[in-house]
Amino acid sequence: MFNRLFGKPKEQANAGALATLDKLNETLDMLEKKEKVLEKKAAGELEKAKDFSKAKNKRAAIASLKRKKMYEQQIEQLGNFQLRIHDQMIMLEAAKATTETVDALRTGAKAMKAMQQATNIDDVDKTMDEINEQTENMKQIQDALSAPIGASADFDEDELEAELEELEGAELEEQLLEPIPYHPVHVPDNRQQVRPVPQKASAEEDELAALQAEMAL
Repeated sequence: MFNRLFGKPKEQANAGALATLDKLNETLDMLEKKEKVLEKKAAGELEKAKDFSKAKNKRAAIASLKRKKMYEQQIEQLGNFQLRIHDQMIMLEAAKATTETVDALRTGAKAMKAMQQATNIDDVDKTMDEINEQTENMKQIQDALSAPIGASADFDEDELEAELEELEGAELEEQLLEPIPYHPVHVPDNRQQVRPVPQKASAEEDELAALQAEMAL
């Protein structure tokens, strides 16, 4: 069955699978209907056997039980048929799913191959070389635009840097030579004021004081 499905085109295989599933469903419905009919017949024969047994008609009761057993055998056989049909439907659905999966994988492989052919390794290398070349050209253009022109092009960068270092050193030296500003310390008002220590009077002052005392007398 798998080989038969895989050997056909996708549309034909799906159509055949669907038709087969429909046929199996119809057969399954038919078997279920027959099973119900036989169950009713078996139940009827059982009731007859009970009635014959009550009427003491042993032969008729046994005949009814035999027919009941025959119906039950047919019911069991129909049940086995239904199981086989269910198994066949499951296998067919699995085969259909497998076919669709393989077809999807085949389609994906074809698409992948087509994309690889559209972008092979040579094209990728060529594109990367063009990108690198354009990047290098743009870098050269930017370097050319940023290069000094006119009188500034004749200046030596090393000399300018050396002169800048001298200016920075002179500025640092001036900062070191600047006097440290004096900031008076504020003394709170509640501190006790220090009284001046009286100085000893000189000899002349002593004589003047004595003369003033005599004149006062």
